[in-house]
Amino acid sequence: MNLNNHVITRYNPENIAKPVGNYSHVTKISRNAEMYVFSGQIGIDQNSNIPTDFNQQVTNTMSNIVEVLSSQKLTPDNVIKINIWATEEIDWDHFYGIWNKVFGMTPPSMTIAYVKGLGLPELKIELDVWAAG
Repeated sequence: MNLNNHVITRYNPENIAKPVGNYSHVTKISRNAEMYVFSGQIGIDQNSNIPTDFNQQVTNTMSNIVEVLSSQKLTPDNVIKINIWATEEIDWDHFYGIWNKVFGMTPPSMTIAYVKGLGLPELKIELDVWAAG
């Protein structure tokens, strides 16, 4: 269970294969919750620089997610779904190192896709975030 257990419940059903990564197969949102949809978050830093290093973009993107959630008085525990779009193979050790610190033991549902390009040519990863609170 997570801290928002009156709004969000996450679980992995016993009758299907366990997740192949650190995510929940099912995220249930209470009918009384407000939904938040955020624009895709990218690896830009506070000075509007986009690093060329993929892992630094991952680090910045996760930091930006925490900040945009905070702007709405939400925490990572309010995140219900993240879609990940990447132009390069993800370094899962680095990615999950940050992901696990941000989302803990009850991570949100997740989809990952590798794409040829994102909105700007220098972007290597973008995370599409949905939350409820």
